[in-house]
Amino acid sequence: MADLFQDKAQNWDAQERVRSLSNGIGTALLNRIAFSESMQVMDFGAGTGLLSGHVAPYVAQVFAVDTSPAMLAQLKAKPGLQGKVETLCQNILETPLNQTFDVIVSAMALHHVEDTSHLFQQFAQHLKPGGQLALADLESEDGNFHPPEAEGVFHAGFDPQLIQSLLKQNGFEQIVFETVHTVFKSGVAYPIFLVSAQLPKP
Repeated sequence: MADLFQDKAQNWDAQERVRSLSNGIGTALLNRIAFSESMQVMDFGAGTGLLSGHVAPYVAQVFAVDTSPAMLAQLKAKPGLQGKVETLCQNILETPLNQTFDVIVSAMALHHVEDTSHLFQQFAQHLKPGGQLALADLESEDGNFHPPEAEGVFHAGFDPQLIQSLLKQNGFEQIVFETVHTVFKSGVAYPIFLVSAQLPKP
């Protein structure tokens, strides 16, 4: 599989829009999920570890999952994440992990996954009973957030009703939506949602 982020990885964190977005999502995530030092967390589509960096200080370990070796290489090089964040270059839709987690988090990765129905199935299967899910991505947009030549973009944002339906189909409950950030590009506002949900407790 081609690494679509190979040319972007080195300068990814230097982009003000990327940092602002990650800070907005990370702050909202910490307010929403009661992380604890015993938790094992998966960061799906972890990229360079900007979201992992928010979560790692509060949990036992973060498993940063991504299909881009170049982005994960940037994560590995960050001294503050070493020993707390383990990188896994793997497509969990094709090759599930042999472990389950207390929480799965993700920021701006859903629109890069074509089969979201299968992805939500995998999220449920990778969580322990009572496990929590917290996902951030674009609300439905006009298709101009990404340039026309962008590869690996399968969705122009998401309708909350679709996300809620996918969550319910896979056994999630306590579903909460919130707009947590807005990205401005070319004078257009693109809201970012955070949705959290939980599997039933045993």
